[in-house]
Amino acid sequence: MDVLRARVGQGCGILAVVKADAYGHGAVVVARAIERRVWGFGVSLVEEGVEIRRAGVEAPIVVLGAYYGHDHRDVVAYKLTPVIGDPADLTRFQRAAEELGASRVDVHLKIDTGMSRLGLLPGAPLDKLCDALDRAPACALSGLMTHFHSADEAGPEGATDPTRVQLDRFAQAREQLRRRGHEPQLLHAANSAALVRFPESRFSLVRPGLALYGLSPSADAQIAGLRPVLSLRSRIVALREIAAGEPVSYGARFVAKRPTRVATVPVGYADGYTRRLSGKASVLVNGRRAPVLGAITMDMCLVDVTDIGAQLGDEVVSLGAQGDERITAEELATNSDTISWEILCGISKRVPRIYSGERP
Repeated sequence: MDVLRARVGQGCGILAVVKADAYGHGAVVVARAIERRVWGFGVSLVEEGVEIRRAGVEAPIVVLGAYYGHDHRDVVAYKLTPVIGDPADLTRFQRAAEELGASRVDVHLKIDTGMSRLGLLPGAPLDKLCDALDRAPACALSGLMTHFHSADEAGPEGATDPTRVQLDRFAQAREQLRRRGHEPQLLHAANSAALVRFPESRFSLVRPGLALYGLSPSADAQIAGLRPVLSLRSRIVALREIAAGEPVSYGARFVAKRPTRVATVPVGYADGYTRRLSGKASVLVNGRRAPVLGAITMDMCLVDVTDIGAQLGDEVVSLGAQGDERITAEELATNSDTISWEILCGISKRVPRIYSGERP
């Protein structure tokens, strides 16, 4: 938090993104720990927002996913702030406010500036939403947002950079709203990459996600001083000596070329240690790298500790640091042909979370 606050300054609020269980870190604990240091929290789903609110968090909670199904009453009842991209939702929130006796529902409008996923396009669609706002007096347009598709990638210099093209479209939407008599005070667009690469995108709020958990979004959007806050650790639960020519794990993908000491570690793809890492990853044991052997299974993986002198109960680090060695989410992502976000979000709920440091 200190690194991000120093980067954006005191005049810009932080809308901390804690969707997907805070990127695998535990949304309730994260929200409680940093509530006093941020403007509010961003979630994707209504139920994510409800979980945090029920845990006692009082800060604003913005539902970024912009899809509500039959949950409009829950949004109002739990004082969540919906992001809207469909004029019909205004009618539904107006009805929910009337049924629950709420005098005001703050809403944020999402503008589609090029992501082509959610939100309203400037022009006639935005005018249609303004008409719907006039018919929904309980709905107060307090925020305006967009989402960048390439802020983490170096692009052409100047006005043709894709992010600056999106910023121009966002400005056009703001002007169109102003002409219709609407001027929301909370503007937000910058994700982790944009808040460092495009200072002009910071507006009233920024929405750090990956950076909040200590990772830079890309090589083109490095944020100095960040430290990963999560590690994935287990222990050796079994050891066996196998002879040269013996297979290891499903499909016999690995066959020992020498006498090998194999350690069983109770971390598998059901825990988020993806099968795509089979034969490509290492873990840390006694501060040294131990290759993963054969196929990663649902509940376990097998590693070569022949030259390490490992013992039953020794700590095993699949993600994080041990001694002078470190395995990063970026390394795991590269080896499994994905991105760091998926590595973190993939750590399943069955993995116990143990928190250290200051507690809320």
